[in-house]
Amino acid sequence: MLRFIHIFVWLSRIFHCRGFGVQSPTDYAFVRYVINEHWPYYKYDEIGQGDHWLKRKVGQLYFRLANWRQPETVFGPSWQEYVKAGCCRCRMTAQPENAQLAIVSSRQQAERVLANYESRTVLVLDGRALTKELWHEIASAQLPTIAFDLYYCAIVIFNPKRTQQSYKINF
Repeated sequence: MLRFIHIFVWLSRIFHCRGFGVQSPTDYAFVRYVINEHWPYYKYDEIGQGDHWLKRKVGQLYFRLANWRQPETVFGPSWQEYVKAGCCRCRMTAQPENAQLAIVSSRQQAERVLANYESRTVLVLDGRALTKELWHEIASAQLPTIAFDLYYCAIVIFNPKRTQQSYKINF
């Protein structure tokens, strides 16, 4: 039954796949080559063996995100295997507000990042319930963000040089 729900979600977002409707060249490149990259990466065979298909899919996204961003500090203890594979030199931290890449799974962690974000911080809202609750707040707030709603998670990139933009992406 759960598989049918995922198929329904995918079909309802079919007009939002592979960067369709994204006008900014940098946002389009991010969607095409980080979020929806389908080519196998160098560590895919080594990471996430035995994980559920959805955890592996989201974990590979976090791997590509860490590979793209190359952060010095990362918060996201449950995704450490994927993130460390994407960026070997990153340091895992226990404080989400100090991280350049923060994968949060609670509202309290997300609020700490939102209160203390830095330029070019990447915030990932992990989990559909968390994403659904905070998505409208972040999208409607007057923060310099580029936000991507992926249904299973959401990615928020803080960039003071850009105007606020939000996208719905079929992931």
